[in-house]
Amino acid sequence: MNFISSFSEFIIWAADFLWNGPVLVTLLLGSGIYFSIRSRFAPIYYFTHALKLSINKKTSLKGISSFESVSSQIAGIVGMGNISGVAVAISIGGPGAIFWMWITAFLGMITKFYTCSLSVLYRKNYNNKNYGGPMFVILNGLGEKWKPLALIFCFFGLLGVSPIFQSNQIIEVINSVIIKDNFLFGNKFSSDLTLGFILSFLVSLVIFGGIKRIGMVASRLAPVMVIVYMVSVIYLMIIHYDMVLPSIYLIVIDAFSANSVLGGSVGSIILIGARRASFSNEAGIGTAPIIHASSKTEEPIEEGLVSMIGPFIDTIVVCTLTAICILVTDSWLNFNYAGIEIVAKAFSDSMPIFGPYILLVSTLSFAISTLFSLSFFGERCMAFLFGETNKRVYRYIYLGLIVLGSVSSLRFVISLIDLSYGIMAFPTLISALILAPKIDVLSKKYFKKLK
Repeated sequence: MNFISSFSEFIIWAADFLWNGPVLVTLLLGSGIYFSIRSRFAPIYYFTHALKLSINKKTSLKGISSFESVSSQIAGIVGMGNISGVAVAISIGGPGAIFWMWITAFLGMITKFYTCSLSVLYRKNYNNKNYGGPMFVILNGLGEKWKPLALIFCFFGLLGVSPIFQSNQIIEVINSVIIKDNFLFGNKFSSDLTLGFILSFLVSLVIFGGIKRIGMVASRLAPVMVIVYMVSVIYLMIIHYDMVLPSIYLIVIDAFSANSVLGGSVGSIILIGARRASFSNEAGIGTAPIIHASSKTEEPIEEGLVSMIGPFIDTIVVCTLTAICILVTDSWLNFNYAGIEIVAKAFSDSMPIFGPYILLVSTLSFAISTLFSLSFFGERCMAFLFGETNKRVYRYIYLGLIVLGSVSSLRFVISLIDLSYGIMAFPTLISALILAPKIDVLSKKYFKKLK
């Protein structure tokens, strides 16, 4: 028991050391600034074109459609990070943290353009199916001598895309809305464990169908779940209309003054905002390139443009709605709540009868859809490390981790994923920074052809 406690404390310390220092945040934000300058913001200029490309629903034997790839990406990143992650950011860093989430997301859109374009350019075809990701960008783009960097990415990828955070928060919201103090089988541990096994079974019905089934389910679930959540929060904003503009003003002012009731420096708020935005939209981490490499498209720049939609919907739209929801109701000022509980209080105070159940349905659809996509990311890391024939083993490990997450502590869970994501960013961005000129050449040809 002492070993487990010590290990947990070490993971928490390591994650804080990595994210609270200047190196990782400089890499994430600096890369986004570098890519923006290199591209002269051209990908943003063609954002409407990206939206048109994403509507393409035609699939082939080689891969999934652009619509399914962006839906799978949204399903993978629009999850509990957009609800409880935003609440954590505000509770730790104040409203100003949301502004720096916006900045990180905007830069992240261009970062994803580069990393996902490279992923399509350097992907491989196995059994007539397209596979790729930062590990193949490193191996095929930089050469065999860089393979250790690819192995590091895949090892921590297995941990970073683990489902423990999603299952942890799913159980938490079920407990707070439905079960409350009436635990199954008499105590909280047994109740959470039982719910974990049920959740694991439901996820197994989808992930054993592979990327085709994941893409199909995600393409149906992702648009619906985002619309339902948006409508609910917009209604909440309407009944608190007088607080909407003051809340937005507070976000902007607090980002530069750090005068919120939580205190703290501007530097610390930037770090918190960047950390939570990276966890939410995963720009620069390397997971999105894995899913976009599976697209049927033969044009890397097209898929790079489509990939920008993910961070936009995830952070600029959904995270902002959650933040406004928390701020207009002042639920963030109640220090007895943390994570998803802050959002639950906002919904229950504003919509006492239906609010908690709307949040329950939204969070369950967000989190379960994320569980579907994360399994594919981990499976591809497993295949790179141990071979294609062993990739299915990860699906069983993944289901076991869902159960583990249901009974784990929130702080340990967040720290383990933050640590893994932080380390994954180095191989992803180092390879993208080196190979960026390749994408510049291709994008100039593509954009010239469009004109």
